[in-house]
This record gives sequence, structure tokens and C-alpha cells, in this order.
Amino acid sequence: MTSTNELLRDRSRGGGFLDRERTIARAGFNRWLVPPAALAIHLCIGMAYGFSVFWLPLSQSLGVAKPIACPAGSNILTSLFTTSCDWSVADLGWMFTLFFVLLGSSAAIWGGWLERVGPRKAGFVSALCWCGGLVISAVGVQLHQLWMLWVGSGVIGGVGLGLGYISPVSTLVKWFPDRRGMATGMAIMGFGGGAMIGSPLANILMNYFKTSTSVGVWQTFLVMAAGYFVFMTAGAFGYRVPPAGWRPEGWTPPASTNAMITTGHVHLKDAHKTPQFWLIWAVLCLNVSAGIGIIGMASPMLQEIFGGSLIGRPDLGFAQLDAGQKTAIAGIAAGFAGIISLFNIAGRFFWASLSDKIGRKATYFCFFALGILCYASAPTFAHMGSKALFVSAFCVILSMYGGGFATVPAYLADMFGTQFVGAIHGRLLTAWSTAGIIGPVVVNYIREFNKAAGVPTDRLYDVTTYVLAGMLAIGFVCNLMIRPVAAKWFMKDDEVAALQAKASALASGPIGSHGIGLGGFDAKAALAWLGVGIPMAWGVWVTLQSAIKIFG
Repeated sequence: MTSTNELLRDRSRGGGFLDRERTIARAGFNRWLVPPAALAIHLCIGMAYGFSVFWLPLSQSLGVAKPIACPAGSNILTSLFTTSCDWSVADLGWMFTLFFVLLGSSAAIWGGWLERVGPRKAGFVSALCWCGGLVISAVGVQLHQLWMLWVGSGVIGGVGLGLGYISPVSTLVKWFPDRRGMATGMAIMGFGGGAMIGSPLANILMNYFKTSTSVGVWQTFLVMAAGYFVFMTAGAFGYRVPPAGWRPEGWTPPASTNAMITTGHVHLKDAHKTPQFWLIWAVLCLNVSAGIGIIGMASPMLQEIFGGSLIGRPDLGFAQLDAGQKTAIAGIAAGFAGIISLFNIAGRFFWASLSDKIGRKATYFCFFALGILCYASAPTFAHMGSKALFVSAFCVILSMYGGGFATVPAYLADMFGTQFVGAIHGRLLTAWSTAGIIGPVVVNYIREFNKAAGVPTDRLYDVTTYVLAGMLAIGFVCNLMIRPVAAKWFMKDDEVAALQAKASALASGPIGSHGIGLGGFDAKAALAWLGVGIPMAWGVWVTLQSAIKIFG
């Protein structure tokens, strides 16, 4: 039975159901319900990585059986507004660029707003933007207006990506002060897993809706938008924030002599003024640049390097394969993309959890040292004809690509405190937007230059991997230069107390657990984890079915 005090407490919160005050946890809440809520959102917006599954069907949305070519001399403006010819894959690919440019910029612009209104409202707005963008794109496919896809999924959906991506960060760091890396790793691994679930699901739906007059994309957009909206809304409503000063039951901050973990807080308006912010920005940008270009070229890279050996014909190079053989190795190369996707996901949890043990700076040293070794060795493995060693090297690289994303929020919390870590993380994600341009440009343009220079197909990527190793070497130096934040940047205790006053008024008793956050995998937590675990398990199974073909 609800006590009078609890009723009065509820009324004192006021505001709308999405407001931060209405999401402050009370006694009996289990903190292990928060990570699956975050995963529910990240698994949906993570489909941004898998949007390339739509490019080929959309490139023949009018012709259905084959593309209707645009007249000679057509340009990008023609593609944006034409209703008489099909779009090129290159024009559609701009949606992918818009995703990550808007993700970083929206996270930077609205990160401070998120800290004020709380994760529930930000998560719900993310659902509206991401799913609403899919609906607008569906209409754009029906009307054959490319600009609607750019605006719908690219711009509006990109804003949803940014808000959804950062919505759980500061919340999880505050719920798990004892396991910062593990907590953010659990949530952010969902973004890497979104494509693993969404891509095969989209293929199934497109095949179901495909007819002699439709490629089935607009129907797929609508179905996925509806499903994602339900899932993301459930995740947003599952968010809770701890009262100010909350700590896990029986836990006290360890007496640490590690100067790299602060006990203070840097204000959002000052964080970007410190050299530490920009050094971590460079560390993330270089780590992501080295990985994201490979993600985009994983399939063609494997095909061009190993050619006929993928189908038991090592005597045939890629250029010597006929159309049927190229189709066969394309299917096998898709398995390579699936394998590195799995390592991208697993690395987010593994490396972030490891960082709790060895520290964030040491973890990034591992990223750069191992990454340099793997990139520098990849050409040798390729020339040896060793698929196993080549694939293994890139699996390690992609695990650290994902691990970098999952570890950086904890790195920021260590350096700048937890008060504004979500907003600071949002600003730092402009490094991702920058890397989303640098990485693909480096990989694609070096490949094109080598191809034009007559470099053999199986050696097109040798220079690229050495350049990427060099980028990681610069990242290693940047990480080496990171030192503790100077004392002058930290807020005074009374400033922190004033910021937390409103939340503190809603929490009773002294600093402590207040009976909040207790429990492990009880029945309710187990159900929440099953809700996100079953789709992830299905995605892993489908991916492994495809990936096994590489060595089959």
C-alpha cells in the first residue's frame, strides 16, 4: 500500500511524465534495469550502420528488375527531384554521411539540454526523430523524391541518432560509479549490434513485400519504424536517474592515488577550454578514422585481395573471375562484414570492462599499439594468402574501434567528473563526425589512386593500411600527452551543491543508497534483459551462419 509520504513525494515532483523530476528512482528500484533500457534504444538507432542494405533495392525502385538510368549530363539536383529515373548508389550513400555528421553535431548542440531534462525525454524525442525520419523516407520512396530521404532519415533521423546515442551515458555512469566502463560498454555495444539485427530483418521484410511493381523498401521502412518506436519508447520510459549523492549499497569511493580519476566536476562551459578535452577528441577521432573506413570497404577489400581463393580457385585473381564467381565471393565477403560486426560489438563490452581494471589511458595505449601492429602486418598476411590471419587482424582492429566508443565516456568521467559528462560526451562526438569523413576519404581515395596507377588488385590496400597505422601512431602520442585536469577548472563544492539542490530535495536521508539500486538479476531485471537479449542472440546466429562461409 502506498504511504502518504510517497503520495506527497510524487506530487512534489510535478511536471510532465517525461520530465527529469518524474524519473528520479525511489526505494526498491534495481539499477540493473537501466542498461537494458539503454540497449533498447541503441539497438534501434544502430541500424544506421546497416542502411547500406537498402542501397541496391533503392537504386532500382522505379525499374524494379533493373535500374532506369538518368539521361546523360544529369547531376545531383536531378537526382534529388527526378521522378523518371532511378537514383545512383553514390547519391543514396550521402544519407550515411548525414547520419554521422548529424549524430555528432546534434549530440554537441543538445547535450546540455539532455542534462537538464533527463534521459527519458531525450530518449523519447530520439524515438520520434529516428522513427519519424523512416516514415518520411517511406513517403519519399513512394513519391520518388530523394530529398525526402535525405531530410527524413539523414537529417531528422540523424538528430535522433545523436540524442539516442548520448541519452544513457551520464545516467549509467552515475548508476555504476563502481563500474563505469562496464556500464557504458553494455549500452554502447547495442549501437554496434543494431545493424546485426536490422540488416537481416530488413532483407526478410523487403523479400516479403517485394512484388513485380515494388522493391518492398517503403513498406519495410514503415514496419521497422513502428517496431522501433515501440522498442525505443519502452527503453525511454525505462530510464531512471539516481538521487543526487546516491551510492551503491555498501560502496564507498576507494581511496585512490590515481590522479587520472578526479573526485571533482568540470562545468560544461569550461570542459572544451582544457587541453585534455582536445587531446581526447584527437584520440577518439584517430581511432575511429582508422576503423570506420575499413567498415565501409570490408566486403570489396576481401574480394579484391583474395579473389578466387575465396571459392577454392587461388589461381584466379579478382579481375579474372566471371560474373557468377564474383557473385559467389560477394556473398562470402558479406560474412567478413558480419564477423567484424560481431567483434565491433564484443569489443565495446570487453575493452570498456577491462578499462575498469587497467585504466582508460592504458586501454587506449592497447588500442593504438595493437592497432599499429595489426595494420602493419595485414599486407604481409594478405601476400601469404592467409585468410585466417588477415581476418583475425581486422577482427582485433574492429574490436578496438568499438572499444574506443565504449571507453571514452568513462575516460571523460574520470577526467571531468560526472556532473556534465553526458553533455561533454555529446560535444566530443564531433570527433566521430570528423572521422566519418576522414576515414572513408583516406581509404577510398588511396584505393582509387593506386588503381589508376596500375597497382595489382590484390595490393590495392597495402599503402592504405600503412597510412592507417601512421594515424594510430599519432593517436598514441596524443594519448601519451593526456595529464590530469588542472585544479582551476573544477567547480567549487557550493556550485556543485547548488546544481544538485533540486534533485537533493527529492531524496530523503543522508548520502547513501536509500534502498535504491539494490538487487541483481531478479525476475524483473531478467525479463528486461531477455527483451534485448533475444533479438541480439538472433542477430548473432544469423551473422555466424553467413560468416562461416569464409572458411567453409
